[in-house]
Amino acid sequence: MSESAYWQNIAGRAKAEGRPFFSLAPMEAVTNAIFRRVVARAAAPDVFFTEFTNAISVTHPKAKFTVQGRLYVAPEEAHMPVAQLWGHEPEAFSRAAEAVKNLGYEAIDLNMGCPDSTVIKNHGGSDLIRNFDTAAAVIAAAKTAGLPVSVKTRLGYSRLDEWHDWLTFLLQQDIPLLTIHLRTKKEMSRVPAHFELIDDILKLRDEVAPETLIQLNGDIENYQQGVQIAQEHPGVDGIMIGRGIFTSPFAFEKEPKEHDIKELLGLLNYQLDLYDDFEKRFDTSRFPSLKRFFKIYVRNQRNAASLRNAMMEAHTTDEVRKLLAESEFTK
Repeated sequence: MSESAYWQNIAGRAKAEGRPFFSLAPMEAVTNAIFRRVVARAAAPDVFFTEFTNAISVTHPKAKFTVQGRLYVAPEEAHMPVAQLWGHEPEAFSRAAEAVKNLGYEAIDLNMGCPDSTVIKNHGGSDLIRNFDTAAAVIAAAKTAGLPVSVKTRLGYSRLDEWHDWLTFLLQQDIPLLTIHLRTKKEMSRVPAHFELIDDILKLRDEVAPETLIQLNGDIENYQQGVQIAQEHPGVDGIMIGRGIFTSPFAFEKEPKEHDIKELLGLLNYQLDLYDDFEKRFDTSRFPSLKRFFKIYVRNQRNAASLRNAMMEAHTTDEVRKLLAESEFTK
């Protein structure tokens, strides 16, 4: 399969259904093999991404063992996710690309939009918006493994008016897919996503690289909203949902239905079981990060706050299970 065919096939299948393709955004300590399976059980998108992984760590003699969990794909997963890598050293991306290819990954995405201060201090993520030459070298290096290499980025670093030069540059790099979070790094998520720029971005794509697919991210909570955006802005190929998944694990549901608390807690128990298996497999405790998911399942019901607060004080999955079993929601 050619580098462009991977994404063209995904987009083509969705287009045949009269819709954009959908993906779950790569999120730190979120989009691992545990939560990907939870979302797949609730309502799967067309594409999953891994947590973002430091390119250096993928092949580092010592650090490579710490990222095994990040790149682990469970046998039950229907499709390989896209491996998302971050960093700034071309040689590291060349080695990492070959390594993830050997793990069975079929596509790579480069993180050029993360606003995290630690990532930026290490010259990755959004810092590449300020370093065009490094960004170009990283893209070229990642391509050496022969896998399709896409980019996820933001509109700019400090100013909104950076978007035109930055996106033009990326479109000139011969990439099959460009995912754009419709804010700058400086804006973080403090302002609404700049939907007003969508048509201008599509026009730029059509002028510079008409074969490159455009995927949008930012303030998109569910499938219905994503379809509406694509209908209002012809030329949008894909929709990526990030924080919307914390509003509902059923964000990708094509025909929304009511989901009662027992169904939601069933998903939570499934996630707890997957977490226990993951922890045994990699001997790496991530229980504190598990707590961020509780609000997905217990949020709008009467007395939900007291149960959620109790779960936040738990230290093990068994303690959480005990709280759920004793709660009024399972009676």
